[in-house]
Amino acid sequence: MENSKLKKYYDEWLEDASIAQIREKLESGELTSKELVLLYLKRISVYDKEINSVLEINPDAIHIAEALDMERKVKGPRGPLHGVPILIKDNIDTHDKMHTSAGSLALKDSIALKDSYVAEQLRNAGAVILGKTNMTEWANFMTYKMKNGYSSRGGQVLNPYGPGSFDVGGSSSGSGAAIACSFAAAAVGTETSGSILNPSCKNSIVGIKPTVGLISRSGIIPIAHSQDTAGPMARTVTDAAILLTALCGRDERDPITLTNPFDGIDFSKSLVEDGLKGKRIGIAVDGFIEFLTDEKKKVFHASIEALKTSDAEIVEDIKIPSAKAMWKYDVLTYEFKPDLNAYLNGLDPSVKVRSLSDVIAFNNQDEEKMLKYGQTVLLESEETSGSLTEAAYIDTLEFDLYHSREQGIDFALEKYNLDAIVFPADEGSQISAKAGYPSIAVPAGYTEAGEPVGLTFAGTAFSEPVLIEVAYGFEQLTKYRKAPVLRSE
Repeated sequence: MENSKLKKYYDEWLEDASIAQIREKLESGELTSKELVLLYLKRISVYDKEINSVLEINPDAIHIAEALDMERKVKGPRGPLHGVPILIKDNIDTHDKMHTSAGSLALKDSIALKDSYVAEQLRNAGAVILGKTNMTEWANFMTYKMKNGYSSRGGQVLNPYGPGSFDVGGSSSGSGAAIACSFAAAAVGTETSGSILNPSCKNSIVGIKPTVGLISRSGIIPIAHSQDTAGPMARTVTDAAILLTALCGRDERDPITLTNPFDGIDFSKSLVEDGLKGKRIGIAVDGFIEFLTDEKKKVFHASIEALKTSDAEIVEDIKIPSAKAMWKYDVLTYEFKPDLNAYLNGLDPSVKVRSLSDVIAFNNQDEEKMLKYGQTVLLESEETSGSLTEAAYIDTLEFDLYHSREQGIDFALEKYNLDAIVFPADEGSQISAKAGYPSIAVPAGYTEAGEPVGLTFAGTAFSEPVLIEVAYGFEQLTKYRKAPVLRSE
């Protein structure tokens, strides 16, 4: 960089900069938001050619940052995110010059008619929406064979800890990889079943999958209203809690948010040094750890041994009745069609794709470009009525709720008198997703080859404050995370 001051910050500070450290520099005047945007843009331009995590940059980012710098001088900061660059997943609407496509070429020219609730909350908090991140196309609900991190519009996202060697995770792949690479202060991902937790574990970052209803889904390209949610992805629990605070709120456009008890809560107040003290934490192994490799099992067990050195009370090998339940994806299959059709029908008239059947037809026009892995899941959903009247849908919905709650998370919490449950990596993501309950993924170490391993803290509905306390305590106890070694071309 030509500017010697910026070069010094770029070389010595940016990679590990937390939101608190960024805020300190902005408030002291050492850095401006405009300069911060330039620093992140430089880092993206140097290192993202290989990783391919950022799909597009907000053309107005620098000017937005300048306006926020002026506002800071005249009125003072709005809060901890004032002037802080944030990346968001490509299925979250922004009413600006960027597109919202869910990684699909069918929507590559779609510009939202209005901001999503998430984008509104970020702008209200004074954040700079820096750009959109690449993702697994249609949030990994397109086909059974699609590789994590691949989209026809954006190509393949790679894991910065081992490009070409390690799975990057899905479907918030770009958000996970970008934050691991420090391409922004934090990012927003979305999850239906594992799509925040999985890439967070794979990229050695913190991901919070909130209770369904904590954050409005209005303006987010959907999969299934029973399970969809947005959530923060960051390098630390602190940064994730700050971003969660900004995203949280009630929205008449999304009725489930009216169950949200946290009106005006500051989740950073849960960042207490002794967050593990007095907590009863159950370790769920049976039915979950079997999916890990032997080496990842060793890493997980080592992290549990570290957890035992804390002031928490550890209950090992808890049994969850539904741990080995025969789960189905029928709820997602049936809900996707009406949910997606409603979203597509509300797009700008210039967008010709107005329904799931239109998406399928569009993809069939050029199979080489659009159907590298097929579209089996889209076809299965299109075969449903779209009315949500099928017995298979209602029966599976009831099954999922009962076995994930009364015979799942809530059963274990009550039987063992627990504050939280620990799952290996993200292997508990499905049961929490079907319950609509929160989880937090945190780094738990690395294999000998350097592949990241995480673990997940899970709880009941709206238990985010307790989970943040526990996750923060574990993070401060272990400090496992280390940045990836990036290569510039």
